[in-house]
Amino acid sequence: MKKGTFLLSSTILIGIAAATFHVSAEEITTKEYNTEGIITFEAGDNEITPPVDPENPDPTNPVNPIDPPGPGTGGALSIDYGSKFKFGTQKISTSDQTYYASPDKMKDGTQKPTYVQITDKRGTLAGWKLSISQPEQFKTANGDQLIGAQLKFSKGQAASLVDPAYTPTTVSSELVLTPGTNNTLAINAQKGTGVGTWVYRFGADAEDNKDAVQLSVPGKSVKLAQQYSTKLVWSLENTPAN
Repeated sequence: MKKGTFLLSSTILIGIAAATFHVSAEEITTKEYNTEGIITFEAGDNEITPPVDPENPDPTNPVNPIDPPGPGTGGALSIDYGSKFKFGTQKISTSDQTYYASPDKMKDGTQKPTYVQITDKRGTLAGWKLSISQPEQFKTANGDQLIGAQLKFSKGQAASLVDPAYTPTTVSSELVLTPGTNNTLAINAQKGTGVGTWVYRFGADAEDNKDAVQLSVPGKSVKLAQQYSTKLVWSLENTPAN
């Protein structure tokens, strides 16, 4: 009897399980319905992007230079900032001399490489061109020129947090200026490059920058015990060079 009861119970249980499985499989269905996520971008406004750290150009972590030359140009394609190049106070010499610009000093006490900052938030991938010129020679407030003085920039490099695929196509590692001549090309960002915020820095850090910007002065130049200065004009065009 016990053996027959065991066989009968097993048969009944197996039958129930099979039936339950059959019903569940018939009830499982899948239906799909598609919706969308949409966002539209437009060109940035006239708000000026603050100066970024040229060693780590993160627009969300700006820096605060001690002696900025003035506000940037603003606009969707803009020059946000450019360093002043300070060669200090030097003794008059009758021999040829080379003087070096100091790194940029920040209000928090740090020093950074001298640089120029550009932001392209047009959203067109049209490219741009950055050039520099020196309209006149170094001179005093009374117009006395520092004859033969020449500015040279070296270790020029472009840096950004933007994907390296958008790095400008031409970045001049060296610039030599001649007063009164045409613009000298610094960066050419051809179509499809240069988007976002970029710095054109002279040296990777403050230490590297110490000999990157130099002023050569001939010993034969007449020098007065006064301050000499010159204007440097950075030009940003919305069409890249060919």
